[in-house]
Amino acid sequence: MTVWDRPEPPARPAPLDRERIVAAAIELADEGGLEAVSLRKVAARLQAGPMRLYGFIATKEELFDLMADEVKAELLPAGPADGWREALRGHAHRTRACALRHQWLADLLGGRTALGPNALAVMEALLSALDGAADLETVVRAVEVVNDYCTGAIRREVAHLRAERATGLSERDWQHAHGPYLTSMLATGRFPALSRFVGEGPDVDAETAFTAGLEWVLDGVAAHLDPPA
Repeated sequence: MTVWDRPEPPARPAPLDRERIVAAAIELADEGGLEAVSLRKVAARLQAGPMRLYGFIATKEELFDLMADEVKAELLPAGPADGWREALRGHAHRTRACALRHQWLADLLGGRTALGPNALAVMEALLSALDGAADLETVVRAVEVVNDYCTGAIRREVAHLRAERATGLSERDWQHAHGPYLTSMLATGRFPALSRFVGEGPDVDAETAFTAGLEWVLDGVAAHLDPPA
């Protein structure tokens, strides 16, 4: 029996249910990442005995599954999209926004297909938006390639944010700190393409870069769908 269809134990004197447990775990993760989450810490947050939580959740991995599915409710579209491209675009931007609100989610993206109710509803919405655009295998690949792009781009952005917190240096401060070394290396003439990029390349923020890359991915998807978008 999975965590999704396992019944909760009967009510006991102190109010406790899976919803409260998951909410407390998300609070801890938002504050300190997944490393800040354990059944013992969640129990302390709820002022309950740790053993009580095992009546609702068997392992920390199950708790992570429940947490991820809870925040994936934020990925559900508010209504029908105007075509498959808008559906995939909206999904990608909602995924990024959700991961920036809950940065621990970046560590859980990818891997095995999620089977929670919100994850299934998100997948249903995406597949429905692409229904009839191509054969089923192509539709599935289209959804996968957009999700893969989101996973990679989001993990990189979150890694940068974590580095800023860990070092106390902003991206620009870090560049300034390493500027003299980089300048000396470029002066050797061994890296002409890199030298041109450093001197002439655009300074693009994370959101702009994400949006531009996403449109490239969607252009690629469009080339494989019939009828073309």
